[in-house]
Amino acid sequence: MEYITIKYEPGPIARVKLNRPEKLNAQSWTMLLEMGDAFNKAVADPECGVIILSGEGRAFSSGHDLDSTDQLEDRKKRAAGLSGFASTGLSRDIYVDMHLRWRDLPKPTIAMVHGYCIFGGWMIASAMDFIFASEDALLIPTYGDYMTTSWDIGARKAKEILYENTFMTAQEAMKWGFVNRVYPTADLEKETLKYALRVVETGQFYCRTVKFAINQTLDMQGFSTSVRAVGEYFIRTDPTQPPAQGVPGARPDSRFRGLSARAMRNLREDQGKFNSKK
Repeated sequence: MEYITIKYEPGPIARVKLNRPEKLNAQSWTMLLEMGDAFNKAVADPECGVIILSGEGRAFSSGHDLDSTDQLEDRKKRAAGLSGFASTGLSRDIYVDMHLRWRDLPKPTIAMVHGYCIFGGWMIASAMDFIFASEDALLIPTYGDYMTTSWDIGARKAKEILYENTFMTAQEAMKWGFVNRVYPTADLEKETLKYALRVVETGQFYCRTVKFAINQTLDMQGFSTSVRAVGEYFIRTDPTQPPAQGVPGARPDSRFRGLSARAMRNLREDQGKFNSKK
């Protein structure tokens, strides 16, 4: 596959870099499918011991691409000729099952987060084994699709953040268990690579068995079942919203636009508080 929206760099530490900096790495369907292909290449590469996911430009990811020309055309093409049931299955695979597959990749994965990590950005970061973030990172969780927020930060904190629809700083996200480590922005890549090299030295078999054991424990507690259940409910059309025009299988995305606008308004109101936490 020729990559249009990502960069892939193979090696002992494979790099998957989101590469739509002009869109703050908003995730089109093309990007998500290219990510999946790159992850599969890294898994199949016997030299690769760790996979790092990062974003080019000013942000890790601003979330789902809602309305770019490329995204609308791609979504229309992929959903063409599909029944409502089949198009729902397509959305489920892209926004739920694909992320669950990434969560279970048999090699260690690290999300290296800087700048904005919003909605869909939270989803792809959450699907990685752990997250290293820069001090300037601002994160806001998703409430549907690959819905892991209550697992990521606990039920009460998840409700607090999602009800208010406000950002978490990197330090706050680390306090509540979503982010593993926070570094100065200038040191983030160096420190992430340093850690990844140590994981490579640990060995693939050991890391794979540890990952399987921990993920299996979470699944016995209901992780994957709950994610699929919420995702199934979420992708149904909200009857209070007008149908999308001219795009078979289109999702009712006006909810995300409203939430994004509110989050940015809240961020401006709380700017002093957020600056003091950096």
